[in-house]
Amino acid sequence: MLDRSIGEFSRFIVIALGTTIFGFSTGHWWLALCAGLSVYLFWLLWQQNQFDRWLSNGRRGPAPTSFGVWGDISDDFYRLQRRHRKEKQKLHSMLRRVQDSTSALREGIVALEDEGNLAWWNPAAGEMLRLQGDDAGQPLVNFVRDPRFVEHMYQRMLEQNNKTQEPITLPAPGDDSRILQMEVTRFGQDEALVIVRDVTRLHNLEQMRRDFVANVSHELRTPLTVIAGYLETLQASGQAPRNWERPLGQMSEQTVRMTSLVNDLLLLARLETSERDSGRDRVSPRELMERVAGEARSLSGERHEISVHCDEDCTITGDAGELHSAFANLAFNAVKYSPDGGPIELHWKVDSAGGHFSVKDSGIGIDPLHIPRLTERFYRVDAGRSRESGGTGLGLAIVKHVLLRHSANMSVTSVPGRGSTFTLNFPKQKLTLASSA
Repeated sequence: MLDRSIGEFSRFIVIALGTTIFGFSTGHWWLALCAGLSVYLFWLLWQQNQFDRWLSNGRRGPAPTSFGVWGDISDDFYRLQRRHRKEKQKLHSMLRRVQDSTSALREGIVALEDEGNLAWWNPAAGEMLRLQGDDAGQPLVNFVRDPRFVEHMYQRMLEQNNKTQEPITLPAPGDDSRILQMEVTRFGQDEALVIVRDVTRLHNLEQMRRDFVANVSHELRTPLTVIAGYLETLQASGQAPRNWERPLGQMSEQTVRMTSLVNDLLLLARLETSERDSGRDRVSPRELMERVAGEARSLSGERHEISVHCDEDCTITGDAGELHSAFANLAFNAVKYSPDGGPIELHWKVDSAGGHFSVKDSGIGIDPLHIPRLTERFYRVDAGRSRESGGTGLGLAIVKHVLLRHSANMSVTSVPGRGSTFTLNFPKQKLTLASSA
């Protein structure tokens, strides 16, 4: 830029000196100087006007050619124009590749801007959400009106960081027989990406599984009740042959175990099919822990030292029966897997993160390899010991579903041979402290 300024200033000096010398030879040096400078100024203004017209016409074609400072500026603009064209072509090419690749996806992709307005979507999303070409710029909630999705989307749009959150499952707009799974991910300032998946087949298979388990479990209750009744009658009558006593006892034990399994399967089916977060009971952790501790002592037969520690009394908003099932399952597991005389501690504490119920035992412990799979149905760390203790393999699966319905989670710490600690973590919004009640 400095070189251009020096060059233009030198050109001005040359014109001024040339016209002055020419004026001295004619005797009118000042007229010659004015005429020369006027021509120079007119030339600069004309070049400026040409350049301005080129800019006003959208910079179509190459920049106007000239010399001097405006010629240098035109050359710079021409180089910038060529570079811009190349970058624009490159971006267009990348955009086409992205659009072509997303068009081939079976999952729907919707780009949102301006706090939830439609910016772009691929054909799969258009087909699943019934979007048309002229729908761009409209809010997505105009097309997906389910209140659960509206709440889910605006929660994600308001989040300052992308926290882990489960996708939401809901019927497709205008077609209740089709089930969609939608996940909103925010990026940038007001932009978001919505991933839409058709999970109708998985949903139907899962529904078939739930219906099958529920129906079979329900049908098994009647024959089991009949068998248990006859066995109890035979054992109590005293008329059964002596060599039948052991088989009848084993049959009674297995009938009780089968009845427990059926009851757990029915409970799981109810937890899966009923609406989440439906309980509105006010449950006192202190009272619940005392009741669970009494039941655990009965199961233990006074073979364990079971203690209750409650730092702060409050209430949990939820389903009283489901919370009792979750608390009791952890306490009963501690009894089943702890050696005789081993201490079992039930704790409740409240901190800034919420409320925490924990059961600490002195049992066999769990290898860290097994911890991620503990809540799977029928998963057993030690199958032989679990069957001896009468476990159904569904206790922790029930706990998991109860926690999901109460927006809570479970953490496990364990050292093989030194016992385990199972902790249920409830969010603050589920608690009401005694001081604020």
